Amino acid sequence: MQRDPRRNRKVAAYAAAFAAFMLAMGFASVPLYRMFCQVTGFGGTTQRANAAEAAKVQVADQRISVRFDGNVENGMPWRFGPEQVTQEMRIGERKIAYFTAENLSDHAITGIASFNVEPDLAGLYFKKIQCFCFNQQTLQPHEKVRMPVLYYVDPAILKDPESAATTQITLSYTFHISADQSAAKSAPVKAASKTLDRAQAAR
Repeated sequence: MQRDPRRNRKVAAYAAAFAAFMLAMGFASVPLYRMFCQVTGFGGTTQRANAAEAAKVQVADQRISVRFDGNVENGMPWRFGPEQVTQEMRIGERKIAYFTAENLSDHAITGIASFNVEPDLAGLYFKKIQCFCFNQQTLQPHEKVRMPVLYYVDPAILKDPESAATTQITLSYTFHISADQSAAKSAPVKAASKTLDRAQAAR
């Protein structure tokens, strides 16, 4: 039995269109998932706030501890970690924490940091005003830098029955080698004899 070539072409066109649709949805799902996490704090995703919003926050009497953790992915020749283990603060108070990153290799590398907080539900109330994780970071060979995080814990956490009893939040970062190394390839080589401070935030 001989099949109609026009029908075969139509079926092939439908199959190709469906495959293209599924591929597009796959790419779209990443930013959509990221947006969902940022809005809900799902999976320990932290929130962003600007300086004007932070200035309006009423500092509460209750105190909370923030613990810091830093890692790099397997195979990334960087040393990275927090300068302080914990910070004690009043809820709503702005704080600056510092992390140090050092490129141990003989060539420039651009990295990008992923992050989360624990417990997961606290991500909805952990607000970053400035953070090195907002952008890619390029380090020259053997360059060492200090990188700040300016943040506060939203007092709204005290009204959440599932999070109000939280006494410590852990903020964790992992640096990954960025897929985009154009900045590393084009950046002029800088002297790296001392630690550079990339802190531009003010309390």
